[in-house]
Amino acid sequence: MAFETLASDFYGFEATLTDREKEFLASLRASVETEIKPIVNEYWERAEFPHQIVEVLHGAGAIGLGFPETAPFENSAVFRGWVALELARVDASVSTYVGVQNGLALGAIGVCGSPEQRAEWLPKLASGEVIGAFGLTEPLSGSDSAQGLRTVATRDGDEWVLNGSKRWIGNATFSDITVIWARNAEDGQVLGFIVPTSTPGYTATKIEGKQSLRMVQNADITLEGVRVPEALRLQNANSFRDTAAVLRLTRAEVAWAAVGVAIGAYEAALRYAKERVQFGKPIAKHQLVQDLLVKSLGDITASIALCTRVSEMLDKGEQRDEHSALAKAFTTARMRETVARCREVLGGNGIVIEYDVARFFADAEALYSYEGTREMNTLIVGRAITGEAAFV
Repeated sequence: MAFETLASDFYGFEATLTDREKEFLASLRASVETEIKPIVNEYWERAEFPHQIVEVLHGAGAIGLGFPETAPFENSAVFRGWVALELARVDASVSTYVGVQNGLALGAIGVCGSPEQRAEWLPKLASGEVIGAFGLTEPLSGSDSAQGLRTVATRDGDEWVLNGSKRWIGNATFSDITVIWARNAEDGQVLGFIVPTSTPGYTATKIEGKQSLRMVQNADITLEGVRVPEALRLQNANSFRDTAAVLRLTRAEVAWAAVGVAIGAYEAALRYAKERVQFGKPIAKHQLVQDLLVKSLGDITASIALCTRVSEMLDKGEQRDEHSALAKAFTTARMRETVARCREVLGGNGIVIEYDVARFFADAEALYSYEGTREMNTLIVGRAITGEAAFV
């Protein structure tokens, strides 16, 4: 399938991908555009998850690209960022499903699991045989997860007993397993567990009334005496530093997804501006409309450049927490500004989902906050550049 660089990739960053990566991206783009894009507004409005897209996404090979056990070919972190962008430019909820399944659930086992755990679970998660979720955030612990984690794991022979609660857990209403992070009752260190959702004492309840990422099925999870065998404890997760290693990877991909949301809104606004006629001419001929579009394109281009560099650093083993934190903080802020400008281009039509921009506008708020708020990521970068921690 022929590959074409997105018009919104104004400086042609995609051109640096390998031929194999371009071929994959072109195929994924075609699948998502034809099989997923036409239904997202309907499901977003109903706040339902379209389960038929699971087969599309897994069949297209969008899951497991970052690990040798599941990657169909050798690829770069920059390429994987473009995959996240491609999904988000169609719909942020679709990108979030993949981010949870791929970056968080599969990624947690890929980074913190033993070779045996990786061999068992990564292919199942990549194929879609098993749907995963990632349980870190709690009702009383979000930004302060490193110190404030309240879920407790108590050793009992060859088993661990988990007690506590989680909140905002994506995919959790229909996942087969959830990676649960809990504090060891003995030494206070954070451990990870692969918890089958059929385990007695595990319950997940859908969070209702969301106005952002409405297709994503977030849940409150309650753990009451949930027994997990030692074999399902992530063998290489021994402290919150190991949890942070997973988040470092996903935070950079959320930055790419934020660019995708901005592009989705920009493309919809540009299309509308060319078609909408006022005062006898398309509004694209009005200087103030062009100003909104050009500012949006500038922020998109700067964000792509930043994401490209931080992913190159990941490939070289040079990326640190502050690098992914800056990428996430910057791109989500620029995304928020871009979707607001694009809504302005559409005027009153910018608040109805028929024209897509309203959906991107609403979904941007969730990406702005999850995987580390702008404030927390700012403090991570601030600590790195000043040598002084200012978290409390």
